[in-house]
Amino acid sequence: MKGNPDVPSGVLVVDKPAGVTSHQVVGRVRRLMGTRKVGHAGTLDPMATGVLVVGVNRATRLLGHLSLQDKDYTATMKLGVSTVTDDAEGDSTGAIDASGIDDEAIIAAMARQTGEIQQVPTAVSAIKINGQRAYAKVRAGEDVVLKPRAVTVSRFEATEIRRHGEVIDVDVEVTCSSGTYVRALARDVGADLGVGGHLTALRRTRIGPFDLTAACPDIFADDAVAPTPMTMAEAAGLSFPVVEVTDDQEAAIRVGRRLDLTVPADVTAMVARTGEMLALYRPDGEKKERSRAICVLV
Repeated sequence: MKGNPDVPSGVLVVDKPAGVTSHQVVGRVRRLMGTRKVGHAGTLDPMATGVLVVGVNRATRLLGHLSLQDKDYTATMKLGVSTVTDDAEGDSTGAIDASGIDDEAIIAAMARQTGEIQQVPTAVSAIKINGQRAYAKVRAGEDVVLKPRAVTVSRFEATEIRRHGEVIDVDVEVTCSSGTYVRALARDVGADLGVGGHLTALRRTRIGPFDLTAACPDIFADDAVAPTPMTMAEAAGLSFPVVEVTDDQEAAIRVGRRLDLTVPADVTAMVARTGEMLALYRPDGEKKERSRAICVLV
């Protein structure tokens, strides 16, 4: 995909509204910025709102690294009803009276989904199975069972519990690792309690250092103009240790060479004396005094 060299490379934090896909956000940014080379880190479902990190031009190469950071969410679980998608977008697959479950049981079930856990991702997800998205297989009528994978849920707290007849709504706050499905947390809490559950609201408030305070003006407003992205150096500086390199080291980085330089972390941002973001580097295997490129951004 070609970018427009006249458009500055950088990172945007978009507060995604409900009812639009992450891909539609990318399309809107493409039109506003005047470049085709736009991507996003960490997909949000159409129902969800909140932080979507968007890369413009060369900054798209940063996105895979930014998406691996931990995330914060606020959400609402509905206990007593299960759905095919584990959220309010899907058809109900059953309802069981949850009115007899007390608050302590809910808190205990949530505690069992906290820490380092093995989570089976939601079947209606973008995970690929033999080259095809899981959600496409489900929509085609296939039974999809995904393998569990290790994720970390460092915070899963109830902020309010509301009872409505046979169902219970639970407002929660979640901090979790990349790859965690909050929908699956709601599903698994409901399954643990024997009544089923799904997610009715989801808002992402943070990805790594990027939160809603950094969000650009509403890109879907009728009078929206091209937003101003933060530079790649600014975005990388928020996310990784930064090393300012010499002119000779800069020349080597531009052609992707290894450096006789110890870097402070597994992912380190290399910045020129001019402030230009050059690349991400990591230690070169067992040779801690050397480093090699993860991706070159110039």
